[in-house]
Amino acid sequence: MPKARIKLSSIDIDKINQVCNEIRAIVEKTGVEMRGPIPLPTKKLRITTRKSPDGEGTATWDKFEMRVHKRLIDLGMDERALRLVMRIPIPDGLNIEIEMIED
Repeated sequence: MPKARIKLSSIDIDKINQVCNEIRAIVEKTGVEMRGPIPLPTKKLRITTRKSPDGEGTATWDKFEMRVHKRLIDLGMDERALRLVMRIPIPDGLNIEIEMIED
């Protein structure tokens, strides 16, 4: 049975949870089979820089981190449900990939 695989990624976890809840509401309304949202490992991007602009003084460091959160959702192929999912307003900073797969 063909399925639609939806991949969500963002640095803001609240935006991902909001879109997942909207997709879940559409699935409950249409009665389509859904698996997920499956949390994928969070990617942590770290940068360590020296606070002092010159070489003098004590060696103090600033540490910055950006976390990229990811979720995976599998939906059964239903034209009506996919159209409703396509109409969900996407917040800024959220990446969505929709892929059709054969199961």
